[in-house]
This record gives sequence, C-alpha cells and structure tokens, in this order.
Amino acid sequence: MVKTEIGYTTVDAITVRGLNLANDILGKFDFVDMVVLTTMGRKPSAQEKVMLNLLLVTAADHGLTPSALSARLTYLGAPEALQGAVASGLLGAGSVFLGTTQNAAQMLIDGAQGLSDASDEQAVAKAAADLVASMKAARRPVFGVGHPIHVNGDPRVPVMREISQAEGFYGIHWRLMDAIAAHLQSLGKRLPMNAVGACAAIIADMKLDPLLGRGLMLTGRCAGLVGHILEERATPIGQELWDLVLSQDPRNEVP
Repeated sequence: MVKTEIGYTTVDAITVRGLNLANDILGKFDFVDMVVLTTMGRKPSAQEKVMLNLLLVTAADHGLTPSALSARLTYLGAPEALQGAVASGLLGAGSVFLGTTQNAAQMLIDGAQGLSDASDEQAVAKAAADLVASMKAARRPVFGVGHPIHVNGDPRVPVMREISQAEGFYGIHWRLMDAIAAHLQSLGKRLPMNAVGACAAIIADMKLDPLLGRGLMLTGRCAGLVGHILEERATPIGQELWDLVLSQDPRNEVP
C-alpha cells in the first residue's frame, strides 16, 4: 500500500498529521505551527517558535544574491511562470550559498561529539582547534565564518546570540561556533562568525536534523524571491543585468 503519514483527503475531510484541517488547524495554527506539524508531527513550544521564526526571517532576503539574480533573470525569460523563477532561485542553494547552513550544522554536530553543555571552556576551545585543523587537513572549508561585506563582524550574529540565550537555545553548538571564530582570530585570520554559523548553531542546539535546517532556509528564502519577482515586474532590472553581461564580452556586438 502506498501512503503518507503526513496527510490524506476523503470526500468530507482533509487530515494532516491526524488533525482535521478545517476544524482543528485553520484559524488555530500559524505558518510556523504548520511547518513543525508537517515535518515533526507536533506543535512547537513557545521558545521553539521564536527560534524558528528567527531562522525563517534571517533567510528571507539578503539583497541581490545569486538566488535573487537567478530568479530575476529567469522571470525575464519566462514572466508567465512565477514558480519557475522562484524554483531557479532555490536551485542555487548549495554548498556555497544558503545551503551552507546544513553543512555548518553537521560540522558543529560532528565537532561537538564528546562535549556537552557541562563542558568547560578549555574543552570547547580544544574541540574548536581540533575541528579547524581537521577541516584544513581534509582541504574542506570551515563553514559559518567570514563574509565578503561584513568583514568586521556580521551584525546579525549578536542579535541571534542574544535571542538564543533568552530562549534557552545557547548550548554546546553555539559555544563551539563561538570558539571556532575565536580560534581563527587567534591565528590571525579575519573570519568572524556569519549568519550561517549562527543559524547552524541554533539548528544544532535545537536538535533539528541539519537537512531540515536547509529546508527552513529554503522556506524563508521563498518569500524573499517572491518579493524580488514582484519588484522585477514593477521596476525591472533583469534586462539591464543581461545587457551588462553582454557588454562585458568583446565578442558581442552591442549597439
């Protein structure tokens, strides 16, 4: 038998995770409630809800990122397909942009093996140094640090740390991420923690699956991409971007 535990539909009702959509959910659940219900089969606690909202809002938009550029240029070519433009933006969420949250969360989970919230600062600092050394030896990047613009520190990180502490989700993975940034600074590397590192620390300290962490980033970014496409329709820049690309190639004859 082919079935899903998430939901099903009959002639008279729609059921999601055992709840009647019309009678138990509509008007009673907000979007974050529904995300947690569908992915984890329960409602979030008040503290979890604050953190999940924080992650979704953080991911929504960062300006003209590769995902936004992809969405705008796809809309330029196919303005009849909003979903295609949004999808093109999401497809660019990989190991360099947006999808790095999953990689960073897994890195922290792996690096915190043997540690606990009771571990002292010396143990956390050693784990951070060992993790950085192992990533370097494997020729893998240390995720969650550095930023091409916020070279003096990502302004989102202190706010995210403060909220995590207030809601009870500043645990061993946050401490490890802070220690990684401090260790890199001690090596003379200008690589402060970025929002990816903060999001990853939150996901790990909430004990969420890193894959769900990527999913939350994609969910949040959807809203930002829809905003970019609506702006593209009202005040387009896609053609200007395309013209700029053409003008940079001397083989093109641009009038």
